[in-house]
Amino acid sequence: MSPPPHSLSELEARLKQDLAWLGLPPKPWVPERMLDGTRVLDVLVVGGGMCGLAAVTALKLLGINNVKVIDSGRRGAEGPWSTFARMETLRSPKDLTGPSLGLPALTFRAWFESQFGQLAWERLDKIPRLMWMDYLRWYRMILGITIDNEVKLTRVEPRQDGLVDAYLTDGQGTGRIVSRHLILATGRDGLGAPYLPSCADGLDRRYYAHSADPIDFGALAGKRVAVVGAGASAMDNAATALEAGALRVDLFIRREDIPRINKLTGIGSPGLEHGFAALPDEWKWRVNAYSAKTQIPPPRGSTLRVSRHGNAFFHLGSPVKTLTVEADSLVVQTPKGRYQTDFVIFATGFSIDITQRPELASFASQIRLWRERFTPPDQERIGDLGLAPDLGPLFEFRERHPGACPALSRIHCFNSAASMSQGRLSGDIPGVSVGARRLAEGIARQLFVEDIDSHYTALNDYESPELHGDEWTDGDIEVDTENLQETDSPAH
Repeated sequence: MSPPPHSLSELEARLKQDLAWLGLPPKPWVPERMLDGTRVLDVLVVGGGMCGLAAVTALKLLGINNVKVIDSGRRGAEGPWSTFARMETLRSPKDLTGPSLGLPALTFRAWFESQFGQLAWERLDKIPRLMWMDYLRWYRMILGITIDNEVKLTRVEPRQDGLVDAYLTDGQGTGRIVSRHLILATGRDGLGAPYLPSCADGLDRRYYAHSADPIDFGALAGKRVAVVGAGASAMDNAATALEAGALRVDLFIRREDIPRINKLTGIGSPGLEHGFAALPDEWKWRVNAYSAKTQIPPPRGSTLRVSRHGNAFFHLGSPVKTLTVEADSLVVQTPKGRYQTDFVIFATGFSIDITQRPELASFASQIRLWRERFTPPDQERIGDLGLAPDLGPLFEFRERHPGACPALSRIHCFNSAASMSQGRLSGDIPGVSVGARRLAEGIARQLFVEDIDSHYTALNDYESPELHGDEWTDGDIEVDTENLQETDSPAH
């Protein structure tokens, strides 16, 4: 057994050696396709966070290189980790392999131990959030993944020829890319928007923010802050406000008790990751509905981070009924009373609603949803599960009316909205490698089938001999050796 790497440079050398031993990546094999004198992109990946990185890496490990990745964020700030995520550490256990795609030297643990040692790993409880972002930056660098940052997808147009037009905007203007496949690795709000309850309707924006918004917590020093919600983001935002010097923080929680058990953890396994997509509809719905009803509790550490402050107040059984402005402050009305506050943070999650995505507006009405696929029993009706897209085996959209928009099969929903159809393979750390490989292998299969004419031509045109004809002698040919005529001589 070779010794473990003791520096990043040693780890990077090991990763390169592992890839070489595995013969990865293979040489490119997808035939070039041209349109109006311009090469058509094989795959456009929208989103350079964890899911986007895993998807493009899985594609490249299969020899699909004509891939472009864009992200609306700044370089090194892709995804939520250094933007609106405000937890101290990740919830996930530290030893999950995440987006490593089965390569040991690409895991977070290998990255961590090569810098800090095995003893530090054993002492580590949870992965610090910003350290996880550092790991993802290294992942991008060592694999040579190019991301066009601060580029926004503004419109998608499925074409009649089966290709996809993607219109992009950056600081210099707007352009169009034609692609054979489009992957939406767009995170929690990839097919919707931050959810706000009706009590926020008409409220001046200076009085509130969603937990996914940029928030100037320094400006909340000395202020009264209300946080609506009881999940992880509620605790993280409440704690950040308290640590920034908020005068007091009131958490308004609709339920009579904070959820305490993460039910999905109880069945987490490779079986769930590989088997969920094969479940009958009623079981897919039942599992997702039960998870939504029981909810995921906030991490213990995040909750203690709030409760250790004497000016933090938990209000259970206290849904916010109204928010009204009085004398340049807000009054929060709940069934249990009225509370004065200066600013409200809605930690109320994200909705799934394709109609809220302007870039998908041209074909949103063509996408088949789960509510058109399955009617649940009354006791299992919950939230917006029915608004999730009904996806195929490659995370692809399906047509509401067969034949009306065939190019939908080229658009892949590799974000949180896929969980109804595929399970948690495109948003959470545990299953992202399984999801990325499933997606990439399916795209590779589709590309090969579509290009079979070109591959067959290449089959016929291939002229690189392995034998040259001088490696043997035909035993049935007459041999003249010193005037001796032999016929039917023995084989040589």
